[in-house]
Amino acid sequence: MPTSPFEPKLVTVLREGYSRDQFVRDALAGVVVGVVALPLAVAFAIASGVRPEQGLYTAIIAGLAVALLGGSRVQVAGPTGAFIVIVYGVVEQFGYEGLAVATLMAGVMLVAMGIARLGTIIRFIPYPVTVGFTSGIALIIAAGQLPDALGMQAERWPAEFIARLAAYAQGLGAVSWPAVAITAATIAILRLWPRVSPRVPSPLVALLGTAAIVTLFDLPVDTIGSRFGSVSASLPTPRLPRVDAETLRALVSPAISIALLGGIESLLSAVVADGMTGRRHRSNMELVAQGVANIASPIFGGIPATGAIARTATNIRNGGRTPVAAIVHCLTLLVILLFAGKWAGLIPMATLAGILIVVAYDMSEWRLFIHLFRGPRSDVLVLLATFLLTVLVDLTVAIQVGVVLAALLLMRRMADVTQVRSITDMMHEEDAGAPARALPARVEAYAISGTFFFGAAHKFSSTVGHGERRPRVVILDMSDVLAVDATALRALDEVRQRFRRDGTALVLAGVHAQPLVAMERFGLLRSIGDHRMAGSFAEAVEIAARLAGGD
Repeated sequence: MPTSPFEPKLVTVLREGYSRDQFVRDALAGVVVGVVALPLAVAFAIASGVRPEQGLYTAIIAGLAVALLGGSRVQVAGPTGAFIVIVYGVVEQFGYEGLAVATLMAGVMLVAMGIARLGTIIRFIPYPVTVGFTSGIALIIAAGQLPDALGMQAERWPAEFIARLAAYAQGLGAVSWPAVAITAATIAILRLWPRVSPRVPSPLVALLGTAAIVTLFDLPVDTIGSRFGSVSASLPTPRLPRVDAETLRALVSPAISIALLGGIESLLSAVVADGMTGRRHRSNMELVAQGVANIASPIFGGIPATGAIARTATNIRNGGRTPVAAIVHCLTLLVILLFAGKWAGLIPMATLAGILIVVAYDMSEWRLFIHLFRGPRSDVLVLLATFLLTVLVDLTVAIQVGVVLAALLLMRRMADVTQVRSITDMMHEEDAGAPARALPARVEAYAISGTFFFGAAHKFSSTVGHGERRPRVVILDMSDVLAVDATALRALDEVRQRFRRDGTALVLAGVHAQPLVAMERFGLLRSIGDHRMAGSFAEAVEIAARLAGGD
């Protein structure tokens, strides 16, 4: 019996049988991932403009929802760096209540996308668009961490990227060298510690080590406690956010961006996990799970969540092979929140800045960014447009413009490769490779190759039947056309009507299934006539000979 595409992987695992040995491996992996997720969840929350504990709420609630309902066996969900730009902008403009509503709306959209089986369609977002906005987000994240990394103080930093860099330049005279030292130590530990002990998470070592140094030596470095006060050590009471109708309309665009970004990143993470485990995820069920996660997260005071590639990879490398590992990761974070949350106030802000700078560097994909410059110019244009719009304007605009621009350039490329050529003219050239049988008198032939769509319709209309000759019959060879659209059918019908006025018969040859069905629905088959439809070019020549001879 085939498995339903909407069956959560946890159900599949339990139905197949779950061994004690696998539980031990999943539990150990879950604990490690939970420890790794702790500083990341806190750092992402602070960078997004919300309180530190809200990142933990998100990792616990959203992570549990995805573990229970997800379409991947090893996906670990939670707050990620990709959301920082969107979340920070929404919080700045609408406050946390507005963010909660936008996240709820995005969750509903993701559930609807999954039910509508759009999991595979999201994969068609062009790679230059993905790399462009990912690299742009990485640059914004890294730039946003410079004040804490350098210990610079300001009542408020400008929101615009260029203005913010100018403000940083003016504040360089007030750099705090203890903060710089803590940031540098954090980055060094994150890069070098895995060579010493890969089993002990380097973020935990950096967190504990730098916090101990700042506390013991009483260094003048901002901490979570000095910046935000005490950190809550419990989950909040669930509640629905309140928002007025006008604000609700303004939140539609950010909600769409959250949904698109969440869907893209979660499916990318699932694809990476498939490559590491040899398994296959259920993309539509994964979207539904991500939607439920983003509905539940703001109800418990959280922020947007999606599949986290780094945490998912950590889960796999440490032996996690079922959703149980992700569940243990959530329970680990819950225990830390309840019993060690009060100690979170000792974490230096410079430590979190160092962690996020490393995250930004890893997600920037700068080598791939540079490598894409070797590709087609149209892809380079899409890459740069998406990157610059992300950095200088807005991520929402960047994704929308990038996708539309990529689609337009693809259409142009398809139109360029679609050819409409005169077989009659080819037969008058030496070694033209024309059909062996000569065309009858007063018969012309044309061939279309490629996708016959609106981008190539004008080329077809301007080429076919505009010569000085007025033939009795025109053969149109469509054996190399696999698909047509309504604009192309309209152009074909206009050519047919023009031929009819001129007393010219139209014969079609080698029409494939999709164009044939489309022509029938459009009414073209009835207008042309079944007796003028040929299965091959040779058959079309025979039909044309009879029509030209007056048979």
